[in-house]
Amino acid sequence: MLTSFTLIASLACAAGKDARPSPGAEELPPAGPPPAVVARQGVAGAASSTPSTPKTASSTASSAANDSAAKDPPITVPSVKGRTQKDSLALVKAVRAGLENTAWPVKTAPPLPGSILPARRIIAFYGNPLSKRMGILGELPPEQMLARLDKEVAEWQKADPSTPVQPALHLIAVVAQGAPGRDGKYRLRMADTLVEKVASWAATRNALVFLDVQVAHSTVQEELPRLIPFLKRPNVMLGIDPEFSMKPRMDRKLKAMVTDKPGARIGTMSSDDVNYAIGLLSDIVKQNNLPPKVLIVHRFTHDMLTGAPKIRLDPRVQVVIDMDGWGPPWLKYDSYRAYVESQPVQFTGFKLFYHNDTKLGDPILTPAEVLLLNPKPHYIQYQ
Repeated sequence: MLTSFTLIASLACAAGKDARPSPGAEELPPAGPPPAVVARQGVAGAASSTPSTPKTASSTASSAANDSAAKDPPITVPSVKGRTQKDSLALVKAVRAGLENTAWPVKTAPPLPGSILPARRIIAFYGNPLSKRMGILGELPPEQMLARLDKEVAEWQKADPSTPVQPALHLIAVVAQGAPGRDGKYRLRMADTLVEKVASWAATRNALVFLDVQVAHSTVQEELPRLIPFLKRPNVMLGIDPEFSMKPRMDRKLKAMVTDKPGARIGTMSSDDVNYAIGLLSDIVKQNNLPPKVLIVHRFTHDMLTGAPKIRLDPRVQVVIDMDGWGPPWLKYDSYRAYVESQPVQFTGFKLFYHNDTKLGDPILTPAEVLLLNPKPHYIQYQ
């Protein structure tokens, strides 16, 4: 089981906007959409061009978007106060790109009994109770946080009555750090008592619990076995975060292998890492006669996940690639196209940030706007 540690001040995801490094540049393949990367809140900054302050949305934004391609059938964009024409056009392009991608939905074996996806849509609150800056899960007192989750669940159910909503709490159970710690791994393992506390909150809403892992200088192979006692529970799922996976790399200037601190650059995981997580979860399901598990893999750049076509699907594990980035709507749509829709794995997710998505004056994306995307995300995370 988990070892108890004292939380140190340099929690990786606790870094606010003032702690973000300057954004860099991300290059997309020539065949992809216009260069666009969404930034992710955390120590590790995300490559992104800084957009100009959005103009006030005009009353013709939706009609302009609908008429953007004369030969294509119109797509009705929801009217949202404060939404720009650029946002509406980007949404239409993202929807059409998804409709044209014949790889969706991914062809897999029929879902096993007890599978959550695609029958239900998961609405999750993300963070850590030890920090108000890591996400909504720890930002508010428990009862206020759960009441807000209830509200979001109701909004998503209203937006898509045909798909039942499954609430979830997504706890960062292994947190990347700015300091090496006693073992030099730059990560902090949360205590059993914290996991149990979040599990008790989830029980009041019949919610799932996701345990999220930021390995830093460790590995998924080292960190995941410790979580098996919790993963044996039917309602406990897993998330892995490539952003904070700092693998050794060749430094051309030093002409030597180096391992960056979390936050120095965006990290990476490979299909081997994902396949290990899938194999571990599959064994847990098999050995304990459990319903299939859900695995969340966060992504907002190409290099965060290498070898995606080599991910080996297993009917006992449902894999979600989560577009985990913040920015104005048009940038989030472009990134969804570039990093999720263009490389089909199995299911998709979409992350919404209460603070960072709105820092330039944009209203947060509504369920109706997100549900226009194709493929429709089956996992929605709020930070």
